[in-house]
Amino acid sequence: MKSEAVYGLHAVTSLLQRSPDQVVEIWVQKGRQDQRMQKVLQLAEEQGLAVMEADKGLMNQKAAEGNHQGIIAWRKPLQHKSEKHLPDILDGIAGTPLLLILDGVTDPHNLGACLRTADAAGVDVVIAPKDKSAPLNATVAKVACGAAEAVPYIQVTNLARTMKELQERGIWIVGTAGEAEQTIYEHDLTGPMALVMGAEGPGMRRLTREHCDYLANIPMAGEVSSVNVSVATGVCLFEAVRQRRNAG
Repeated sequence: MKSEAVYGLHAVTSLLQRSPDQVVEIWVQKGRQDQRMQKVLQLAEEQGLAVMEADKGLMNQKAAEGNHQGIIAWRKPLQHKSEKHLPDILDGIAGTPLLLILDGVTDPHNLGACLRTADAAGVDVVIAPKDKSAPLNATVAKVACGAAEAVPYIQVTNLARTMKELQERGIWIVGTAGEAEQTIYEHDLTGPMALVMGAEGPGMRRLTREHCDYLANIPMAGEVSSVNVSVATGVCLFEAVRQRRNAG
């Protein structure tokens, strides 16, 4: 099984704190001995993980997509949970369900940012279709900063069918669309809810839209007509968080 690189001080620290059992070994840039690095290495030592020194050039090559900050953790490949686990996850939700559905989010940076926001907002599970969705990979793990291990991410074969099953459980489905008549702030988001975010540009697919209980928009005051999908996800999820806290 090929290992994947997670690089950057914050991303590696989060991985060591949340899922140290997934780490195979750690590479540290030769000569990097500052205080921040020592804290990460102490975590690795406490977990009994192997630490290897590596040249900066080699580390730059392995972390071609970003700044490694002198450290790379080699981890077992991220695995999304199987579709068959979804009923058990839903049955195990203790409070009022808050779900996130991503329809057509193919950029791993956006997926990582959405997972990070979902974790911060207390989302119980993130659902996406198997087709036209970003896979879990090292880029997702770095951007998510530990959330890729913390929030269940399930890819389903038939998204419309899954949405119907959620509705049968009493979970209302709120889709986001620029042409919706009401804003996200005008809807009651305090009950069992699944928020649907579509791909940037085309938005939700037609069949996904038809299976939503209602639609909401984010009011835009400036010249741009939309914001990045991860930003929009944060706006909507934390409006739900705000309403739920006020209701409690």
